[in-house]
Amino acid sequence: MSTTPPDPILDIRGLEKTYRNGPTALGGVDLQIRKGEIFALLGPNGAGKTTLIGSVCGLVNPTGGSIQAFGLDIRKHWREVRCRIGLVPQELSFDMFDKVIRQVRYSRGMFGCAPDEARIEEVLKALSLWDKRDEPIRKLSGGMKRRVMIAKALAHDPDLLFLDEPTAGVDVELRRDMWKQIEGLRERGTTIILTTHYIEEAEEMADRVGVINKGRILLTDDKDAIMAQLGRTEAVFELAEPMGEIPAALSEYPVTLEDEGRKLVYRGGDGTGTGKREVAELAQDLTRSGIAFTGLDAHESSLEEIFVGLVEQGKEEIAA
Repeated sequence: MSTTPPDPILDIRGLEKTYRNGPTALGGVDLQIRKGEIFALLGPNGAGKTTLIGSVCGLVNPTGGSIQAFGLDIRKHWREVRCRIGLVPQELSFDMFDKVIRQVRYSRGMFGCAPDEARIEEVLKALSLWDKRDEPIRKLSGGMKRRVMIAKALAHDPDLLFLDEPTAGVDVELRRDMWKQIEGLRERGTTIILTTHYIEEAEEMADRVGVINKGRILLTDDKDAIMAQLGRTEAVFELAEPMGEIPAALSEYPVTLEDEGRKLVYRGGDGTGTGKREVAELAQDLTRSGIAFTGLDAHESSLEEIFVGLVEQGKEEIAA
């Protein structure tokens, strides 16, 4: 018995944004976000990530397409929708001379929420800001200022949270601590859309991944499905003696000779493990054929390598 999938919490159809006398930032974007998921939107600088977020959050006026959030058209019900959305922008934006706790309180009130000191305390403690609550923001480190931005976005308990490069400029330890906070938000039922240059964040956090370039969505899918579909194995055999050509016994393998015949390189398989099995079989066939090798270096494609490949492919298609 089939079940109908739930309506998306965010439904974007044919979204376009062309600036007057300027470039096309979004060229017909379709994107659906599921309730309760963490969705990572990956793309190089200028891909359209921030424009897409701004369109949903009411900061950018699209020139075409439609956006529905929580089943509501954001143009017709912008006030109701906006109160249920949180945004952590790339740029730090607050009164640097104000105290941390006052800025977070103000943000909650700005969205029409009743005062709730217990909730403010909970948010600040979750982000390790409680001890800094009475500090002027200007005295905080860059990483702590970034946490204040997240606290402000969470103060009104949004159902949908956008994190636009939330860990840009912070150190690795602080970044991982913030990942834990994001995971905690998901456990509370918050839907999170994350843009990042740190692709390991997508590998660590995301349920699904989308790749955008030149204002177009190149791919969206579950992270594991992308790895299975587009992942590859690369193995480099360091040969004891250079080879002039690939022997017939190895002709069925996806291998090439490199470094003047000193290296036999395998590139094949997928993200389901077939590559690893073929590399093991290749090693056995090399031994059976009397071809000695002094080293073997094998690795699976990372999400970063898949992402770079998709972006490069997209550039070629656009150029064509």
